[in-house]
Amino acid sequence: MQFPVHALAHRPLTAGAVAELVGLPAVPHVSDSSDAVDAVDAVDAEVERRGWCWEESLVCESFRTADQHVLCSDSDSPFGDPDARTFLVFGELYPVDPHDEKMANGSWLYGLMDRWEELPGWSGRRPCTAQDCEAVLAQAAQAVTEHLGVPPERTILSSETVAAGPALTHRIWRTPTHALILGPAADNGPYGYLTHLQLSCTPLTCGPDLPSADDEDGLTSWITEHIDW
Repeated sequence: MQFPVHALAHRPLTAGAVAELVGLPAVPHVSDSSDAVDAVDAVDAEVERRGWCWEESLVCESFRTADQHVLCSDSDSPFGDPDARTFLVFGELYPVDPHDEKMANGSWLYGLMDRWEELPGWSGRRPCTAQDCEAVLAQAAQAVTEHLGVPPERTILSSETVAAGPALTHRIWRTPTHALILGPAADNGPYGYLTHLQLSCTPLTCGPDLPSADDEDGLTSWITEHIDW
């Protein structure tokens, strides 16, 4: 039997974690800009108040939330910036590369996956299938739907232009101001080939109006415009 994924690590997403992510743009702004007095201390204080901690070994310049998910933002601070793009990683996978035999036994990448599995509350499976990854995404989708009270507006299989690995489901919700996109995304850090399973919260202004359900190319471009930094 051929396995499309060498390794999968994940921690289930909860409605509470979704609520915290979705609520970040509207909380009182906390800045860490260099011209703000005691700004770094203010961000540190907010991180401590929430039970978060800094996380540098898995995703550069990110946070680990109280639910032990990894959160990253393109803003100086994820707190109270409605223009920020923010994503919450609840899964990480090391996909098989069918075009590169040398990646078939990439033991050094297993070491990186170990770091994800060692996070509190995370679990892993080696090897696994695309169906295992889809089960993780389906559980996360239930958490998003539970918080928002509505099912996703669009559902589409990812393409390899979005992230490495097997085609997995992207689901899209919208609030009045933000897009929530659940699915695979490229790990753009120094590790190259790994793929996040994440929930992105990005301003609707990142892309045009949501394409129709039958416009697969348009939906793929719309997703990329929101989650590709």
